[in-house]
Amino acid sequence: MNQEERNADESLRQRVLDALEADPAVNAAHVGVSASNGIVTLSGHVDTYAERFDIEHIVRKVRGVRGIALEVTVRRAADKHVDDDQIAQRALSIIKWSAGIPEQDIQVTVQHGWVTLTGRVSWHFQRMAAEMAVRKLSGVTGITNQIELLRQVRPDNVERTIQAALRRDAELEAAGIHVAIRGETAVLEGHVSTWHEKAAAERACWSVPGVRAVENLLSIRSEVTA
Repeated sequence: MNQEERNADESLRQRVLDALEADPAVNAAHVGVSASNGIVTLSGHVDTYAERFDIEHIVRKVRGVRGIALEVTVRRAADKHVDDDQIAQRALSIIKWSAGIPEQDIQVTVQHGWVTLTGRVSWHFQRMAAEMAVRKLSGVTGITNQIELLRQVRPDNVERTIQAALRRDAELEAAGIHVAIRGETAVLEGHVSTWHEKAAAERACWSVPGVRAVENLLSIRSEVTA
């Protein structure tokens, strides 16, 4: 690694630290940050799963981040222990009262604070809404989202429909994105400029009926900042 690359890594590391420090939603006092060739490694521990998610979300938005190795763990304080059955009951309740989620189609299992969601819903946004609701609960140390999507009537040309959705999205430069359909899976290849664009492209795929899985192989253009 030459000096320019080392400078770029240190600059990226500092931008990540500044972003974490500037956000009042997280306490990153026990989070370590390192950077190598655009890949940021986050280590250490936090108090809640929601905080762990927020840290990852903040770092994804930092300019120059091309990948994240998330090694941050959730440590439940002994004086804030919540039993698994309490977490399960609270999870079912918050899903029930969350708009747009068919709670009767979702099941919750909790083991040592780790929540597993199962069931079947019509849309990806419903699956993610259930996860987002549970993420905020006290005592949750992790989430496995195994909620499946029901089969829907597919458009005549799914690939063309996805490409049209990508072009409509003001957040995207769709010229560098290639879409392929393999069964019920949409495969994205090509390149974008940021993590934000990569996520937006995936959301566009999920908005198309008939897509039950997305394989996001989009790469993020490297950026060297001295």
